[in-house]
Amino acid sequence: MNFYKLKINPQLLRGIADRGYKEMTAVQEQTLAQTLQGRDVAVQSQTGTGKTAAFLITLFEHLASGKGSLEKKALIIVPTRELAVQIAKEARLLNRYLGLGIGSFYGGVGYGAQLASLKRGLDVIIGTPGRLIDLSQKGQLKLKNIKLLVIDEADRLFDMGFLPDIKKLLEAMPPRQIRQSMLFSATVSRVSRKIAAEYLNHPLFIKVTPEKMTVDTILQELYYVKSHVKMNLMLGILKAQAPKRALIFTNMRYVAFRLAKRLQYNGFRCQYLTGDLPQGRRLKIIEDFMAGKFAFLVATDVAARGLHIDNLEMVINYDLPQNCENYIHRIGRTARAGNSGKAISLASEGTDNYLEAIESFMGMKIPVQKSDFELFRTDKSVEFFSRGSHRGDKSENRKQKFFKKESRN
Repeated sequence: MNFYKLKINPQLLRGIADRGYKEMTAVQEQTLAQTLQGRDVAVQSQTGTGKTAAFLITLFEHLASGKGSLEKKALIIVPTRELAVQIAKEARLLNRYLGLGIGSFYGGVGYGAQLASLKRGLDVIIGTPGRLIDLSQKGQLKLKNIKLLVIDEADRLFDMGFLPDIKKLLEAMPPRQIRQSMLFSATVSRVSRKIAAEYLNHPLFIKVTPEKMTVDTILQELYYVKSHVKMNLMLGILKAQAPKRALIFTNMRYVAFRLAKRLQYNGFRCQYLTGDLPQGRRLKIIEDFMAGKFAFLVATDVAARGLHIDNLEMVINYDLPQNCENYIHRIGRTARAGNSGKAISLASEGTDNYLEAIESFMGMKIPVQKSDFELFRTDKSVEFFSRGSHRGDKSENRKQKFFKKESRN
């Protein structure tokens, strides 16, 4: 169904057209049919299916219609700072001709700019639970004015321990009967259903996740490889397939750091993203990656959700994830908005035992590729990273200085 068949604000339709949206995805069509009528929904939909646009269009239409009090505000609760920034960016694009006030709120940064935006007046507030509670307790955020609510990535919020904070926020808002609420989640767990039943107003449950749990446009490949030559195989894959941009996942922060440095040593423009980096640097890395300033980003699962990158060609699981749902979220970073993409996984000793659970969860086998000898490439970082095994070795000191210097950049 085409967006132009929706009877919504013409200025909102202009924003939708400028964004390049024409035909609605399944989650958009099924959600908007209910939410534009004012109904509460709990939606199960995998990443990359267009759910962000579905709830933003709903919020903007109701806010722009002029119905209800001038104090009507919309709140979007998200699990991470990165997701808050991403949604705010998408919201501003769709809001281009509407002129609504949009702001994002999260910890790890000062209060100055966030408080200033609240004082100017906002229509749409996007934030993480901790900072939202903090602003509410300081009297800066009036939760009683929230008449439109979105809980995004609900499963992630609850997995991260935010359930008590979510309840505290919900209980400070107007009753569910006079507030429209929407809950979105990749998997609707028992906790998500309980929250929907208690805090949403007779919600309609919508499930649009395909049976295979992954979009058909992702080409998945699996390589079995010994851990000591895994780097050599990945170098060969990157050189053979030459993706313009790729996201590489590891399970541990120190592995992400080390792998990024090894890729740099082999001539690849690369950065790493982990949860312990300062907030300002994390946002700058994401911004530069999206702008194409470097081609490869090595990340832990901090980036598996809420990181929306247009035209990402490839995802590589350097380590298979222990949590099978994280596999879905990782590979869902590619093949977004109808584009195609590739997901390559390297199964080595230590993580190959996670494969059975992943394939069982998806209901399919990942096609296995042959690791021909010709595919492996020399790792130029081996000599550098293997030096200094003895205490006091000058090369080891040089390596440590290299790490310290790079970690500050």
